[in-house]
Amino acid sequence: MTTVTLHPALDSGLAPTDPAFVGGTLVCACTDRPVRVRVEGQVAHNHACGCTKCWKPDGAAFSVVAVAPIDKVTVIENGDKLAVVDESALIQRHACTSCGVHMHGPVTRKHPFQGLSFLHPERFEEAGWQQPGFAAFVSSAIEGGVAPEAMTEVRSRLRDLGLEPYDCLNPGLMDYIATWTVQNRA
Repeated sequence: MTTVTLHPALDSGLAPTDPAFVGGTLVCACTDRPVRVRVEGQVAHNHACGCTKCWKPDGAAFSVVAVAPIDKVTVIENGDKLAVVDESALIQRHACTSCGVHMHGPVTRKHPFQGLSFLHPERFEEAGWQQPGFAAFVSSAIEGGVAPEAMTEVRSRLRDLGLEPYDCLNPGLMDYIATWTVQNRA
C-alpha cells in the first residue's frame, strides 16, 4: 500500500460503475446552503489527475475528474456561491466560494473539448458513476507536493488499480486532440 494518499475514491479500490446510472446531483462540501449541480446521464473520460489546477480533497495527491456535455449540467441550488477560479484558463472551473470545491468547469472557447464541462464525480450524491479508467498528468503530482522518490510507488499503485499512468492524457484522447487540431488549422 502506498504511503501517498492518492484520493479517497481510489485508496480503497474502485467502486463499481452502474450501467444503469442516469446521472445525479453533485454537492459541494458546505453544510450551510450547499451548491447543487444536476448532471443528466453518465460521465465520460473519468480519470485520476495529478495536475495542480484540478480540485482535490484535503490530503489527496490526485483529483478524480470526468466530463459531461455542458447542456447536461445545470446548477440547481445556491449558484450565487460559485465563482470562476481563473478567468484566463481553458476550463472555467466554477468553485464554491465557501468550501472551495470545484462544481463544474465548462470549456466554451474553440478547443477539442469545447462543449464539455469538467466535473468531480465523487461529489455525486448517487453511486454508480463511471469509475476512472486511467491516470493523467501523473508527474505533475510532484508539483502538488508528492516526493519525487515516491513516484515509482505511486505509478505502481495506480497500475494495481487498473489506471495506466500517463504524463499527459490517455492515447485515445491525445489522438482526438491531434486530429481536431489538424482539422481546424486556419
